[in-house]
Amino acid sequence: MAEAVLTLRDILVRYGPLTSLEFSSLSVHAGEVLAVMGPNGAGKSTLLRLMGLLQQPTQGKIYFHDREVIPTNGLAIRRRMASVFQEPLLLNASVYDNAALGLRLRGLDGRTIEQRIRPWLKRLGIEHLASRQARTLSGGEAQRTSLVRALALEPEILLLDEPFSPLDPPTREGLLLDLERILRETGITTVFVTHDRDEAFMLGDRVAVLIDGKIHQVGAAAEVFLRPVNEAVAHFVGVDTKLSGVVETVSEGLAQVRFNGGCVEVAGDFQAGEQVLLCLRPEDITLSAPDDDFKWSPTGKPSAPSSTPAGRNPEQEPPAKAGARVEGSSAHNRFIAKLVKIVPWGAHYRAELACGESRLVALIIRPSFLELKLHEGDDAVASFKATAVHVIRRK
Repeated sequence: MAEAVLTLRDILVRYGPLTSLEFSSLSVHAGEVLAVMGPNGAGKSTLLRLMGLLQQPTQGKIYFHDREVIPTNGLAIRRRMASVFQEPLLLNASVYDNAALGLRLRGLDGRTIEQRIRPWLKRLGIEHLASRQARTLSGGEAQRTSLVRALALEPEILLLDEPFSPLDPPTREGLLLDLERILRETGITTVFVTHDRDEAFMLGDRVAVLIDGKIHQVGAAAEVFLRPVNEAVAHFVGVDTKLSGVVETVSEGLAQVRFNGGCVEVAGDFQAGEQVLLCLRPEDITLSAPDDDFKWSPTGKPSAPSSTPAGRNPEQEPPAKAGARVEGSSAHNRFIAKLVKIVPWGAHYRAELACGESRLVALIIRPSFLELKLHEGDDAVASFKATAVHVIRRK
């Protein structure tokens, strides 16, 4: 693992009787992008001010390259960082003068400033705006100017506090892509604060989830998004289907888990009787139209392969009902479910389904969903693999 550039230990921040932040340890490693993600009011901006040495914790210590930050060295260390805030902090001056401000405050001569500033103006696509007054800039242009000012300082740590949140979607997407490329090419150690999970997943090498002032999980981006440690993290990272269940049987690495709507097969090492929470991301659930050839089980348990010959009369068999498990695919889990809500979701459709007394949420790409010709109130077959289910053990 790379060296820890910045480490916070035993941190407590209180505002009067209210606790804003409380956690034992968090480190930022050299060359990584750490995305700090959490809802509004979680304490993200407070955490970034601590990291930028703009605020002292009520209790706890901060280390820079294993050297404790104290009043006598804090200013010198802070000069080795750069921050970009949600709202661009620009003077009533030209783009060039705003971009050069930090270097001028550090006493660099005009030629050196020119050599530092021009490449970044070009790289961020605003070189043609160098003489433009800041008050005439769009939101995206102003934020690009703030980024040039920060990057020209050649900081050891770049701190970004939700820099995209005020921007319209096209501007936000363009700047996000440019910043992702810059961070990968330069390897600048970065802390990026956001409440947007797509931004965190795109930029973050590691993700820290901050909820109610506490760090619930820190890990590789894929680990956090696919294997959240608790229900609060699961909810925030977009796990829309959460089913409470009990492990009934375990055999050869597969467990049968009973939930309020059927029985799910999941992969993993469990004990019969364990209380668990089954988590499914919406993109891992597939929808298909009901098919008379599916054999169904009213108990929700896997049924034996059908011995009914081709040409059987389906009218002599009971109709499939919501929550019934069906056979006929490589997916281990297939259920008849009723579509209760369909919402256009960008390039997808978001479908909410009733499976017995439980709810499943699926995210289906638009062409595939339109081909199914399903409507609210229709029955559909919801399918997902045993390995797609993330299981959280409940104490």
